[in-house]
Amino acid sequence: MNTLIGLLIIAVGAFCQSSCYVPINKIKKWSWESYWLIQGIFAWLVFPVLGALLAVPQGHNLIDLYTSAPKESLLTIFFGVLWGVGGLTFGLSMRYLGVALGQSIALGTCAGLGTIMGPVLLNVFFPELNALQSLTAAVIIGVIVTLIGIAIIGVAGGMKAASLSEEEKKEAVKDFNFPKGLAIALLAGFMSGCFNVGLEFGKDINFGELTSPMFRTLPATLLVTIGGFITNAAYCLYQNGRNRTFSDYKDGSVWASNILFCALAGLLWYSQFFGLSLGRSFFESGSAMDTLAFCILMALNVTFSNVWGIILKEWKGCSKKTIIVLISGIAVLILSSFLPEVLK
Repeated sequence: MNTLIGLLIIAVGAFCQSSCYVPINKIKKWSWESYWLIQGIFAWLVFPVLGALLAVPQGHNLIDLYTSAPKESLLTIFFGVLWGVGGLTFGLSMRYLGVALGQSIALGTCAGLGTIMGPVLLNVFFPELNALQSLTAAVIIGVIVTLIGIAIIGVAGGMKAASLSEEEKKEAVKDFNFPKGLAIALLAGFMSGCFNVGLEFGKDINFGELTSPMFRTLPATLLVTIGGFITNAAYCLYQNGRNRTFSDYKDGSVWASNILFCALAGLLWYSQFFGLSLGRSFFESGSAMDTLAFCILMALNVTFSNVWGIILKEWKGCSKKTIIVLISGIAVLILSSFLPEVLK
């Protein structure tokens, strides 16, 4: 029962994340770099700080927590900076592939590599922690099945690209470009996997027994998102200067609505990692479900992003065979979420 509750909480977070591009589409008169920066302030600073504060017991503060963190935790922000590159290219993958296909490829790559890279890199830097023991057969099989599901959805995307005319592609996704989008999505997935690496390096940033198990990963999440914000803010401000779009921030006629939609998008995005922290507390510590939690989150993100893709008519005009392949991929992803529990 605990496992099911944990999965349901993670699923709610995944649904929220997959929905974060809906309010973004409501933003008016701002360039990509402008709204990406503002929503990032909420997604990667405001809400992560509020989340991290939940892990701080009475009589303590965040400064005490971070100054007393283990030595391996110092690399958490560094991996956040690398993840920030993935965050930038992730947004671009949506632009060229659409919500469904872009998130499927990027998050699929992120799910597999993020799960494996964490223990591997932790073992490289700090072999005394014996991090590789978490990569059990159940974990490896779970990652493989997840990647198979992503690959099936990728095939559906290729079938979509081959069957639609240029006019139909543009109608579904304005800037649709499969080769360019595929390359960007793969890069986004690889770099985004560094988020889970950062969580692995920062897993001991908490007050131990004084911190509720539900909130123990949230201080590390904050450090990763701070690193990501540094990368994204630098790029967005550069693009503001290059494209002369600093004037976006001066347009008072849209400030109220745009800030509201950016805040909502940021809240929905952060919900996935808040849900991940809460959900993992229902799994046995160190179990296959616990190790695969990040992979499960990404798989569910892909599942819900494709549901949104169908709702937003991004698969409109595709053949029945393409839709069957797409649904088959989604089914495999759902299966991968329960697989570790079946194999234990």
